[in-house]
Amino acid sequence: MSSLGDRLAKAKADASATPEDREAAASAAVLATTAAAIGDAEAPGRRVASASGPVDPSVTRRLAHAASQHQDRLEELKGSIHGELLRQLGPQLYDVNMDQDELEKRVKQVLKDVLGAQDRPLSNSDRNQVTLEITDDILGYGPIEPFLRDPDVTEVMVNGADNVWLEKRGRLVWADAKFTDETHLRRTIDKIVSRIGRRVDESSPMVDARLPDGSRVNAVIPPLAIDGSALTIRKFSADPLTAADLVAFGSLTQRSSEFLDACVRGKLNIVVSGSTGAGKTTTLNVLSSFIPGDERIVTIEDAAELQLHQEHVVRLESRPANLEGRGAVDIRDLVINSLRMRPDRIIVGEVRDASALDMLQAMNTGHDGSICTVHSNGPRDTLSRIETMVLMAGMDLPVKAIREQMASAIDLIVHQSRFKDGSRHITHITEVERMEGDVVTLQDVFVFDHSAGFDEDGRSRGRLRSTGLRPKFLEKLAYSNVTVDPTLFAADGL
Repeated sequence: MSSLGDRLAKAKADASATPEDREAAASAAVLATTAAAIGDAEAPGRRVASASGPVDPSVTRRLAHAASQHQDRLEELKGSIHGELLRQLGPQLYDVNMDQDELEKRVKQVLKDVLGAQDRPLSNSDRNQVTLEITDDILGYGPIEPFLRDPDVTEVMVNGADNVWLEKRGRLVWADAKFTDETHLRRTIDKIVSRIGRRVDESSPMVDARLPDGSRVNAVIPPLAIDGSALTIRKFSADPLTAADLVAFGSLTQRSSEFLDACVRGKLNIVVSGSTGAGKTTTLNVLSSFIPGDERIVTIEDAAELQLHQEHVVRLESRPANLEGRGAVDIRDLVINSLRMRPDRIIVGEVRDASALDMLQAMNTGHDGSICTVHSNGPRDTLSRIETMVLMAGMDLPVKAIREQMASAIDLIVHQSRFKDGSRHITHITEVERMEGDVVTLQDVFVFDHSAGFDEDGRSRGRLRSTGLRPKFLEKLAYSNVTVDPTLFAADGL
């Protein structure tokens, strides 16, 4: 028997065929094509092109209805399979002590049994789709799991169950993915935070957490999030960037990289500053990689994400309060405790509160070579923000005393910015010199030169250039037996 497509071609070739015959044949061909698409396409409901000319709107409506029914059936099937998996495996799915490979094996076996017991047969493409989505949901994080596996995606932003955005190569793009409903999204958030002993509910509607690979997570749920729960995941690079990578990307120059290497080995106290998403943690990782391997390093973070490859590293992580509002351990407590741990270096992921006072005191009491990050808009603003955070400690210190502490403790500020084209660059490497009256004087050693403008794609042509000024702390580096090539400071175009 000839196919519907053959009959359509025959009807077109038959000059004696009536218009009704030709329309019926065309409609039949489109319906047949769509039926095949629903059964075998990678994505149900994809657009079906017909070479037979315009299609009756009623046919289009029937096709859309059929595709919608098909998708609804798949969603119903996924829901029933998910419920069956929960019934059979129960608490094993959320047992943090269970081996992940064993759990994955059990889930796939149960999934295979449940799919095999279905009354209505599934096409191969539907079976593969349901298997992948259920596996991602049970073992991973549902519809956002493919983006967490994508190396080009650096951040995943969920603004409600049906609104997902991504950051790719520094730019925001909409993602064709959604959660089934708010309950599905909340279940995913609970899975993330429960694995590290944290919680999110109406009494505690905001939470900072991390994925097992170290990716940074923030979640906000209703009533604070008006349009549905908001989930933000800043992905963790499995292969941390090196100084050579930053030079290749244009974030650093070879000369400034060599200078920062000498500053870290010479045990200068360094503050990495910048706005949200500017790449401070990446730069902090790179600076930490310059630390010699024979030193004891203590890292302090809200959510552990630093990747240090030295052998002697002690990692500390803050802890929120429990259900009774007790047991909280903040960054300041950990900084104070770290002073009793005989550290050669103290690295704080981010200073954002009164811990700034304890960090300054650590830098001023023999713990040279400490590094931390601070949110700010520039080197001068960095000092102003640290001053404000010190005042948050409630010690009622005079402002001049705080500034003298900063001038004595901090040697270098490395400021980083994210440009409009999505690229991230170190824009200032600035020496903190001394007090002159009531003002802390700063001296730029390297500054980003914007004079070259932008190319046709909107990317900056500028680069980090030396100002030609030699920093005063070169003598301090010499005491640590670290020499710096004077040609690094030769002016190169500013």
